[in-house]
Amino acid sequence: MTVVTFGELMMRLSAPGHERFVQAAHFNVAPGGAEANVAVCAASLGAKARFVSKLPTNELGQWALNGLRAYGVDTAGIARGGPRIGIYYLEKGASQRPSKVVYDRAGSSFATATAADFNWSTLLEGADAFHFSGITPALSADLPAIVETALIEARRRGILTSCDLNYRRKLWTREQAGKVMSRLMPLVDVCIANEEDASDVFGIHTGSSDVDKGQLNAEDYRRTAEELQRRFGFSKVAITLRESLSAEDNNWSGLLLDGTDLHLSKRYRMHIVDRVGGGDSFSGGLIYALLDGQPPGRAIGFAVACSCLKHSIEGDFNPVSLEEVNSLLDGEASGRVQR
Repeated sequence: MTVVTFGELMMRLSAPGHERFVQAAHFNVAPGGAEANVAVCAASLGAKARFVSKLPTNELGQWALNGLRAYGVDTAGIARGGPRIGIYYLEKGASQRPSKVVYDRAGSSFATATAADFNWSTLLEGADAFHFSGITPALSADLPAIVETALIEARRRGILTSCDLNYRRKLWTREQAGKVMSRLMPLVDVCIANEEDASDVFGIHTGSSDVDKGQLNAEDYRRTAEELQRRFGFSKVAITLRESLSAEDNNWSGLLLDGTDLHLSKRYRMHIVDRVGGGDSFSGGLIYALLDGQPPGRAIGFAVACSCLKHSIEGDFNPVSLEEVNSLLDGEASGRVQR
């Protein structure tokens, strides 16, 4: 199976441990970005993964490219040129203090990319799935049309298309997101969202659930999934269910609406090492499971287990194996040393 993802690869600069930005004397550096994270996850599980983006023609662009190659991701679809690599800064929260992200990505090589940088007829050759997130069309005025061109070509070829709504209020307004994403969604087969995305982007509310109080009602989210499906014709809608007990302790589960059938995963109690990339690993796991032909109930369980493991790993990427995900899914959750 071959998975193609499209988005920005950035330099992640994170304050050490749980230090605050104002305390940090240095930062840990690593590559990261939503769709790149999905590509690494899919490659780690055993799929062929191709990442499409644009990076500057300098040492920092090469560093980022090498970071993907280390995990077996095909980087031939990455255009080179433009002024700079995008950066994001991370301050990891603890207890009742939330994590914080500061972006420095305006005017990056990817944000200034044009349609001429991407030949989708070539980039989608041999692909089985095409994935993007709501972050990508938020980054420039040109990118929504570039994404739309990719989706049209994917549909023409019969490629499975998926989108994680991934609303980021620091990148665009709810009104902008709703307008652009409503245009793109009819070209998407599988919609992936969290507890807030459907409300922020499309004004679809989830009733009595309150993620900040750790209170989620699966029936509310069934209605949300059904409304998303009704509006846009998705074949499947997956929703991650995060109950935030603190910055470091969450309950984690998910649901998948497949036609009229609803499938709920097992719920995991997680003590979090790094939650950035958690949703991306869910997307990577779900895409892999669907392409692998797993039945819907197993597919949503696989995606949740894959993402649960990511929360135990530093960095954006989720380098877990197929065997590790299946082991957790099948009940090995003790965390005991394997000898």
